[in-house]
Amino acid sequence: MADETDSDGNRRSQKPKAAQLVRNAKQQFTELIGKPVDSVLGIQRDDDGGWYVTLQIVELERVPSSTDVLGSYSIELDEDGDLVGYRRTRRYFRSQADEG
Repeated sequence: MADETDSDGNRRSQKPKAAQLVRNAKQQFTELIGKPVDSVLGIQRDDDGGWYVTLQIVELERVPSSTDVLGSYSIELDEDGDLVGYRRTRRYFRSQADEG
């Protein structure tokens, strides 16, 4: 992220906005796994200043599309919005309703 100067002339790092964090997560994750992101399910800040973005991808396309296999992934970003880790948290059919 770009730096900016405060009123005293000191440089400080500009914090990324949520929309930019999501764009970064989608782009970096797509580059790693080679599949486009289907949707964004959530974003949450962690206690260390980093972020978790939950993304959904189509892991296996089927006919009809209600039987597509989807994966939900938790993407860990550092405070600058760079991907530092990810893990699949759920795998399910598109037609499955959330329970809970």
